[in-house]
Amino acid sequence: QVQLVESGGGLVQPGESLTLSCAASGSIVGIWAMGWYRQTPGKQRELVANIFNGGRTDVVNSVKGRFTISRDNSRNTVYLQMNSMKPEDTAIYYCNVRRAMNEYWGQGTQVTVSS
Repeated sequence: QVQLVESGGGLVQPGESLTLSCAASGSIVGIWAMGWYRQTPGKQRELVANIFNGGRTDVVNSVKGRFTISRDNSRNTVYLQMNSMKPEDTAIYYCNVRRAMNEYWGQGTQVTVSS
């Protein structure tokens, strides 16, 4: 099992920045991807960004150029740096980790962008 602890959510104004963190613990050997998804009421959870072993990233077009995903392997932690935030970025953000054929989810952290 992999345990995930997220932090960094909150309320920001449009144009401001926020960084999310997700620390993995437990059976972390074999993790091959870490990422972030988000979900708003009535909608399906959607991919925001993934980072794979070796450093390759996959970022959804709607946040490309504003959001950056990174990973600190020594801390087993994945980050999502969110800049120039927009009201439509408001959602619950979930950390996701893939290990072998399994995937694990964090508890979710609320991000609200509002003036």
